[in-house]
Amino acid sequence: MYRTHTCGELRLADAGKEVKLAGWVQRSRKMGGMTFVDLRDRYGITQIVFESDANQDLCEAANKLGREFVINVTGTVAERTSKNANLPTGEIEIIAKELTVLNKSDVPPFTIEDDTDGGDDLRMRYRYLDLRRNAVRSNLELRHRMAFEIRRYLDQHGFLEVETPVLIKSTPEGARDFVVPSRMNPGEFYALPQSPQTFKQLLMVSGFDRYFQIVKCFRDEDLRADRQPEFTQIDCEMSFVEQEDVLQMFEGLVKHIFRYVKDIDFKEPFPRMTWADAQRLYGSDKPDTRFGMEFVELKDLTAGSGFSVMDEAEYVGAIVAPGCADYTRKQLDGLTDFVKRPQIGAKGMMWVKFEADGSIKSSVGKFFTDEQIKAWGERAGANPGDLMLILAGQTAKTRKQLCELRLEMGSRLGLRDPQKFSCLWVIDFPLFEWDDETSRYYAMHHPFTAPNPDDIDKLETDTGSVRATAYDMVVNGNELGGGSIRIHDAALQDTMFRLLGLSEQEAQYKFGFLMNAFKFGAPPHGGLAFGFDRFVSILAGLDSIRDVIAFPKNNAGRDMMIDAPAEIDQSQLDELKIALALPEEK
Repeated sequence: MYRTHTCGELRLADAGKEVKLAGWVQRSRKMGGMTFVDLRDRYGITQIVFESDANQDLCEAANKLGREFVINVTGTVAERTSKNANLPTGEIEIIAKELTVLNKSDVPPFTIEDDTDGGDDLRMRYRYLDLRRNAVRSNLELRHRMAFEIRRYLDQHGFLEVETPVLIKSTPEGARDFVVPSRMNPGEFYALPQSPQTFKQLLMVSGFDRYFQIVKCFRDEDLRADRQPEFTQIDCEMSFVEQEDVLQMFEGLVKHIFRYVKDIDFKEPFPRMTWADAQRLYGSDKPDTRFGMEFVELKDLTAGSGFSVMDEAEYVGAIVAPGCADYTRKQLDGLTDFVKRPQIGAKGMMWVKFEADGSIKSSVGKFFTDEQIKAWGERAGANPGDLMLILAGQTAKTRKQLCELRLEMGSRLGLRDPQKFSCLWVIDFPLFEWDDETSRYYAMHHPFTAPNPDDIDKLETDTGSVRATAYDMVVNGNELGGGSIRIHDAALQDTMFRLLGLSEQEAQYKFGFLMNAFKFGAPPHGGLAFGFDRFVSILAGLDSIRDVIAFPKNNAGRDMMIDAPAEIDQSQLDELKIALALPEEK
């Protein structure tokens, strides 16, 4: 037996017991004739004491221990004279009697501490060491607990967990598929699923009624801190439901997990906001509603001024930053530089200071009277001491830019507290979005999303205005998940494919298996999928999902630890009947 207890288990009530512990050396320190070793395992840290007076050889052996050595210690639990209130085991220590070095360690490339000196690339290369850190391990423990509780909740509500295939048919629509060559069928390929969408609909046709799966999904797309090429969804589907049934069910799940993990009890129903209002007030379909600063439209109040920036703009919008009228010119120039960044793309920013004494200072004061500018403030609800920030341009683009500016001001003012949670449903998304480059409509969600029943008569005559029976759950400005009521009528699905530019032959080739299934009695059905990685990261207070995934990829989609993706042998390529046409090296 290597251990009788873990390194986080022993307490003062265990004093006098002889115990065995095993783990990694966190640190050691020599003080006079004594050596103190902090021994760490997954469960915590326990201090081990080696006394030279009691056993000189044992103490000398302890002095040779390095960081991350794996050791086995036998000793007696004793009360510490100098207690450590920051450790659950801080009232006791182990007086060592025996020491076995199970494995030596090289000096680790970074410190295995909560505040490590390792950068992201180094930590990803040695991820197995990074996972020893409390900060990372606790995230994976949270992930484990949430997965079990989600399964328990859904099981209690009649859901069955059903696994769906990982090797499927490629149906590129939106993000790129990862493809897998078939050795037994040369020249043909599987795809890895971007979601189990068609399979969960087939399960509804099969009569399973309530399905869920905590499932891996794959998308070959450009990455950011909050994206990974492989990610995990809580995927769910229900039969004989309308939108309200789905929202009630999964709002209940989200509230339950917040109670379970954070002891936060949301008593009131989550607010609901239409997609159009989210764009109008926040410039985003995933607004951060932890703070105000909603957009105010000023176009009608600025027209005809002779100031071309505003006169020629399709849209003039503003936000009011409370208490920021004391911003210096340097701070205002910094905000202007912020909105001019290439990833934001604004040409400039205008500002108005509503001073505490009632006076007005503005970057556009020579074009407008104080009375005109006061009217802007009245519309926006600005108070003395507030700062108004204004952008102008094309409507959709300027709203996105103003959204970024709003979030930046929220961060600067400390209004985006990761321990404060604001949840809402965004509903009534457009069913279609138009692409100028291809001159065709695309499904904003996916081609199986049902149109709003009130808009079906517009499908042929006013296609772009049709709303979807679709919904997203948004938490703190993050899309936690979303879904829709599905089309279950084969004729309506055919219409949808046609409006999306799919010929009957293409639709049959890509989705014939689903359309054929609908001929055998498909029930009304709908569902949603939550981003499990994102859910965990929100509750852990993290900006990135990487630290809630055991072995993540970097922003180039590369696993730096195992160095993947990598080349494969020519013999494997020959077996798969694949020839590579790589670009010439420069």
